[in-house]
Amino acid sequence: MKTLIVEDDLTSRILLEKILSPYGECRNASNGREAVEAFQTARNGGAPFDLICLDIKMPVMDGQETLKEIRALEEAAGIQVGEGVKIIMTTALGDPKNVIKAHYQVCNAYLVKPIDKAKLLEHLKSFSLI
Repeated sequence: MKTLIVEDDLTSRILLEKILSPYGECRNASNGREAVEAFQTARNGGAPFDLICLDIKMPVMDGQETLKEIRALEEAAGIQVGEGVKIIMTTALGDPKNVIKAHYQVCNAYLVKPIDKAKLLEHLKSFSLI
């Protein structure tokens, strides 16, 4: 499994990497713009990400906009809804407005911090990533 962790908080980034690294390669981005660039580079290089863990509150480009842009890039490449990279929103924002917006933009799951390892791994199993 190839994972992109998009998180501006170092502690959260380290925690996610500790949980996910036993299952495969982890790369990091500290804002949405870096995430979109990493997504495009990996896809264009023939080694796309299987999973993106995406925070919402970040500088440069927030997670909601990043999610929207990644899904638009997939659509432009002819990737059908549900066939693209699995995206889990990993954020402190648990309010209904953000949850609904993320699901509208086609995130695959939404986890509120602090991240529950068991719930994260449960999602990975349901996506057949582990």
